[in-house]
Amino acid sequence: MIPVAEAIQIVLAKTPRLDAESIPLEEALGRVLAQDVIADCDLPPFDRSQMDGYAVRAVDVGTAPVRLRVVGESIAGRGWHHDLKAGEAVRIMTGAPVPTGADGVQQVELTREFENASVVEILEPINAGRSIVKLGSEIRKGEVVLRAGEPMNAAAVAVLASFGYANVRVGKQPHVAVLATGSELVSVNQKPGPDQIRDSNNYSIGAYARLAGAQVELLPLVGDELGLLKGQIAAAAARSDLVITSGGVSMGVYDFTKAALKELGAEIFFERVALRPGKPTVFARLPSGALVFGLPGNPVSVSVTFHLFARTALRQMQGAAETMGPQQWTILAKGLKGSPDRESYLPARLTSNESGLLLAEPLKWGGSSDFVAFARATVLIIVPAGTKSMAEGERVKIVRLPD
Repeated sequence: MIPVAEAIQIVLAKTPRLDAESIPLEEALGRVLAQDVIADCDLPPFDRSQMDGYAVRAVDVGTAPVRLRVVGESIAGRGWHHDLKAGEAVRIMTGAPVPTGADGVQQVELTREFENASVVEILEPINAGRSIVKLGSEIRKGEVVLRAGEPMNAAAVAVLASFGYANVRVGKQPHVAVLATGSELVSVNQKPGPDQIRDSNNYSIGAYARLAGAQVELLPLVGDELGLLKGQIAAAAARSDLVITSGGVSMGVYDFTKAALKELGAEIFFERVALRPGKPTVFARLPSGALVFGLPGNPVSVSVTFHLFARTALRQMQGAAETMGPQQWTILAKGLKGSPDRESYLPARLTSNESGLLLAEPLKWGGSSDFVAFARATVLIIVPAGTKSMAEGERVKIVRLPD
């Protein structure tokens, strides 16, 4: 067995980055930037009002209440482009340009209008700079606003739109073929017979891979037949960047995944990881160049090993700067048991106590086949190898699961 950290480093070292491609901005959500994004203008491009009210000179309202003559109006998209003089005010709306000469905005709630709104009374004084966002205070023209390798969420899409990126270069989406093995499996639309169960691994792996940015092909179920398994893997590898199988990686008589890979000429990088759950995880490369993950068959083991290894490979292929899920420290909500020789990644959900302190609450689950319990997990608690147990209140490291 090799440690989890070593297995992750092997995945990163053996996984190539795919080419970049240019796509329309409206298709960029969830993709990984393959270029730096440069501001083509100052933002904001002018002094901008933060609220509805009146643009004034602070020196004119230092002894408020004071009445000023209303000489114009500035609204978003149509500013008042004159010089504001002593004793004058300009009615202004949120987001509108602040006129030259004005150095503060008093909110409308602290004003009163007279003489058909031609005069305004400012009820309280303001300091210079009040409620104004200065030109270029958010970003300056020529600055890098987003860097290659960052994921594109909705806020990032808005940033690109603000700086004129109608098209953007992103990492190419990996093509992933997903294949579940096991003679006990039947399709989701079939009623299981005696000794059978419905396939869930294809669907969970496919969903996880899509969340990681991949294009996914779900392959037909393969029973415990070496020849059929070899044919499916070889055909999938010819058109995929990554093949992910589940099941058939242990030491049983009918576990054929490693045998199939070896007969196909695969270079196997690792096949056992000091991990609980998920020890019999295989990572290999076929002669076609396609990578293969052979994940264990139990659904929780599938989820844990996918997030540690397959997701890391998929993000690496797309050029993501951060390939692992975010990790942090928190407090254990109740005690748990570890493993003498393996690092444990145990399902848990984040909660908080009455003081708002973030807690990791281990889920009560029946082992690596208990996918119903795992469905409620939002994080994995990392328990170092050799740790017999951890008590309530101890600090633990967690890795967040994708939402």
